[in-house]
Amino acid sequence: MIVEFIGYCVINLFKAVKKTIKGEINIKNTINQAALIGYDSLPIALTICVVAGAVLSMQAAESFVLSGADSYVGGLVSIAITREMAPIFASLAVGARAGTAITAEISNMSITEQLDALKVLKIDPIEYLLVPRLLAGVVVVPLITILAELIGIVGGMFVANATVKLHPYLYIKSVWLHTDPYDIQVSLIKAAVFGALMALICTCHGLKTTGGAKEIGVATTRAAIWTAVAILLFDLLLSWIFFA
Repeated sequence: MIVEFIGYCVINLFKAVKKTIKGEINIKNTINQAALIGYDSLPIALTICVVAGAVLSMQAAESFVLSGADSYVGGLVSIAITREMAPIFASLAVGARAGTAITAEISNMSITEQLDALKVLKIDPIEYLLVPRLLAGVVVVPLITILAELIGIVGGMFVANATVKLHPYLYIKSVWLHTDPYDIQVSLIKAAVFGALMALICTCHGLKTTGGAKEIGVATTRAAIWTAVAILLFDLLLSWIFFA
């Protein structure tokens, strides 16, 4: 079952990449999907990241100030958010919000035979459904991640100032000194991969749905679980590649 679904995803990914290279892209549909994925997921993604940055800053600032290492608080928060927290949390938020909606929509199309109608009209479901969502995920999730990183770091600054009276200048200086552009580049690569995984997994679960209305809920649940596990596994792989 697992191996079969992974193979199904790889085959569909190959087809989608082939169509993208050939320029067989529905621009209007892609823009609509980018707006739906980005706009709908932005509030929850930013909320999660600002809370994460605030909690991390609150936990680290007290210990660092007591040990005389207050000049490292901003750097710690920045590195943690940029390398790991923002890409993962933003992608999980997008998967939970937009990914499940993608699966539910396509599952409904599958069980109501709308996919068969597309084939009768000579419209390839991969080109019409997967390619726009795949491109939207690759483009939009990194943009959300950049905003999440900024919001998370700024949130950490306010919390550090409120809890241990750490001056914002000292915090920002630490962020500036310890944040490497390489970390930001890697975070964008991670976010693009996670966005592609989310779109691919959720769309494929929708395409494979058969049966009745009950199967829509089952497919949506499976898509959410698969997306979360895939994001975490690929985060481990990418972290090992770029930072090991």
